[in-house]
Amino acid sequence: MYISITKTTHPGTLLPSDQLGFGIHYTDHMFIMDYSDEKGWYDPRIVPFQNISLSPAACVFHYGAEVFEGLKAYRRPDGEVQLFRPWDNMERMKNSAIRLGPVVPPEDALEAVKALVKVDERWVPSDPGTSLYIRPFLYGTDAKLGLHGVHTAQFIIILSPVGSYFDNGMEPVKIIVETEDVRAVRGGTGEAKCGGNYGASNRAGERAFANGYSQVLWLDGVEHKYVEEGGGMNVVFKINGRIITPMLTGSILPGVTRRSCLQLFEDWVVPVEERLISV
Repeated sequence: MYISITKTTHPGTLLPSDQLGFGIHYTDHMFIMDYSDEKGWYDPRIVPFQNISLSPAACVFHYGAEVFEGLKAYRRPDGEVQLFRPWDNMERMKNSAIRLGPVVPPEDALEAVKALVKVDERWVPSDPGTSLYIRPFLYGTDAKLGLHGVHTAQFIIILSPVGSYFDNGMEPVKIIVETEDVRAVRGGTGEAKCGGNYGASNRAGERAFANGYSQVLWLDGVEHKYVEEGGGMNVVFKINGRIITPMLTGSILPGVTRRSCLQLFEDWVVPVEERLISV
């Protein structure tokens, strides 16, 4: 894939690590690629970070035709930059897009990620606990209000140097079990990483924050009985020396970190169970 590159004429500056926060500051460049049924994916390009222009009728605004991913690049002790299992994120994005819109071939998506990180490599922080957050996302641009599939789209990647997701860093956080709202049901979009899953969770999240909690722990959408996942992460318990995590039933996002941890536990010969877990 040939990716054209247009460099910014106004390069920014990486802030000190204690000022980064999460998803607040952005690097100099972004990746964009367009889609139409007639052309397929075309015009892959890296351009200066900028606003995007869309029709008010674009289907992403009206029908939530959007999926996204989240992964990181890290500065190694030797100064080089390393991605963490990015092929898993690109494969998951493909699976999400199968449900909601056109699919970006995982190999092309990964090539775009690598190219953009290379261009903005100086933005990867080096202090412990910091990284470069990578946000690929795909959305429908069809300017038609009738309910329909996605026939035109854009795929974009932006980068953000980050510290901790939580204000208190790596300290334990308080979570609350949500017993009214549900995140997803089997057969829905729970296993796809789409914005609608998170937008619909705002009410429960705001209730949690107002009462001093950092996250919501979701229960299943039918019986409100079985643990599913946290507001922004999968859940793993250690009970009587065994690692227990909810089984993937179609309503839980298959996390890359989850998968990696389960592989580590297996390698360490730690007993693991994937099953339904009653709250």
